[in-house]
Amino acid sequence: MKTTWKLVALLAVALPAAALTGDKTMVFTAQDVQKEFTRLIPEAQSKGSSGSTLAATGNLALKTSVRTTSGGAEIHAYYDDLMIVEQGSATLITGGTLVNAKTTPDGESKGSSIQGGVSREIHVGDVIIVPAGQPHQLLIAPGTVYGAMVAKIKEAGNEGTRE
Repeated sequence: MKTTWKLVALLAVALPAAALTGDKTMVFTAQDVQKEFTRLIPEAQSKGSSGSTLAATGNLALKTSVRTTSGGAEIHAYYDDLMIVEQGSATLITGGTLVNAKTTPDGESKGSSIQGGVSREIHVGDVIIVPAGQPHQLLIAPGTVYGAMVAKIKEAGNEGTRE
C-alpha cells in the first residue's frame, strides 16, 4: 500500500512537470528588469551607452538599452525595432537620409546624423516601432539617463545576422 501511494505522489508531481517541459514562456519581472537597468547605468555613464540581451529566440531578440549620450543614425536592413521607453526621455529622429552613410556586409547602415527627418520627443511609457529600412537616431540631452526595452524582430523572409 505504501508503494502505491508513493507511486501516486510521484505521478502527481511528475505529470504536471512533464506537461510543462514544452513551455518556452519567458517572464522577466519588473524588479529584474529594473535591476538590469540599474546595473547598466555606470557603464553607460562612462561609455555613453550600455546594453544587454535578455533573450534571443527565433526571430526575436529582447534587449535592454541605456544611453547617456546621443547615438549615431542607423538603418536596420532586416530588423524592426520595438522600443518601450522605461526611463528618461530623448529626441527620436526618423525618416530622411543618413549623412556619411556606410553600409556593412550584412546590410546594416550607419551614419553621423539624419538630414530631413522628423523629430519627436519620446518619454517614459512611450512605445515606438521603427520598421526595417527606416532611418532613425536617438538624441539624448546632456545629464539625461535614457533607458528602453528593445525588441529586435527579424522580418519574415529576410536573411541576415542578429544584431
